[in-house]
Amino acid sequence: MEAFAHVNGLLATGLIETTSDLGALDGRGWWAVVVTYEGKITCARFEDVRPAPHPDAPWRGPGEWTSSMSESGYVAGVRKIKEAIADGIVYQANLCRILSAPVQNEITGLGARLAQGNPAPYAMTLKIPGLQLASASPELYLSRAGDIVESRPIKGTGRTEQDLLPKDQAENVMIVDLVRNDLGRTAQIGSVTVPELCQVEQHPGLVHLVSTVRARTKASWAEIIETTFPPGSVTGAPKFSALQLIDELEPTPRGPYCGAVGWVNADAGTAALAVGIRTFWIEGAELRFGTGAGITWGSDPDREWRETELKAKNLLEVAGEGLGQR
Repeated sequence: MEAFAHVNGLLATGLIETTSDLGALDGRGWWAVVVTYEGKITCARFEDVRPAPHPDAPWRGPGEWTSSMSESGYVAGVRKIKEAIADGIVYQANLCRILSAPVQNEITGLGARLAQGNPAPYAMTLKIPGLQLASASPELYLSRAGDIVESRPIKGTGRTEQDLLPKDQAENVMIVDLVRNDLGRTAQIGSVTVPELCQVEQHPGLVHLVSTVRARTKASWAEIIETTFPPGSVTGAPKFSALQLIDELEPTPRGPYCGAVGWVNADAGTAALAVGIRTFWIEGAELRFGTGAGITWGSDPDREWRETELKAKNLLEVAGEGLGQR
């Protein structure tokens, strides 16, 4: 299939232009948006946007997966973050790894399989020249309706609600405070609220703790993203120190993983950008996928490794032979 985006039951076709200028999102038209964790911006404007099922295409599962960090390397990284916490450098930091496997397909068939085998509230498939991505993200980075912006950070993951620990709730509250601060930098004074704190949400194969932070702003898209990116839930607190620590510990760029993935309807003043987790992308002849965990003083290094495995399990099954949990 030619260039397209599929998101929220809508199929966008007729690619008009692509740009790296976030200012275009304050103009006109319907845009698919991807911002990599490292800050590379892709905004793609489409002419025709209509309700339609996800396009389908043949999909052959990828070859053997390799990880940018071994289990022992990841566990050692968790211990280094705990040392940084003991030294007062950070309170929390995310540690992520990138999985890669050889692939011979384009992304359309995988996006269709994700829609069936791992439905997600902020799913998006995008195929344009130079970028192929399929995301099953459950996490809202930024939504917008007029001058109301909202973020729904996820912190805390388990197979069931009973697996969630006090550490998970403490981590969630830390990140909520960070997101409040980020949104507050462009919000109208007194408008930042937290209408939901540490709610349990069910997703395929696991549960998450999710909070909601809301604010009112008249800032431009460039201003909002500049003051909130990368998303707090996939960096840490304090954010600047966490970003430095992540750069030291992670051997591979995250790419679209942990960035922003979604859409902006500039004509209607509405938008939903997800955190780019549960996301596959094609780079050269490789399919890539990221997984990670938030590390606090209460983290058990082996348990955090298992959390990265749990987050990847259902998605890798969908991309392979099975269709995961329905």
